[in-house]
Amino acid sequence: MSSKEKQSEELLLKEDISTQNEIILFNDDVNTFDHVIETLIYACDHTPEQAEQCSLIVHYKGKCTVKTGLYDDLKPRCSMLVEAGLSAEIV
Repeated sequence: MSSKEKQSEELLLKEDISTQNEIILFNDDVNTFDHVIETLIYACDHTPEQAEQCSLIVHYKGKCTVKTGLYDDLKPRCSMLVEAGLSAEIV
């Protein structure tokens, strides 16, 4: 493997690692399904079907990854979820 190929491979690995941030949404006993669904559509650009599926997973499993990507993209989205009264964090 040439030095250029090795550098290219290392760069790809770094890119993969840097995009592995996730917004985790946690269950609560306060918010309605409709509120969670509407907020996921707005904050995370979910389709209604995606948002409904995530809300059901959160309800039954206690948490769900609702968005993955670069931290700089996830931070404002996570803030929107929290400001809407949902429990979410970036990991």
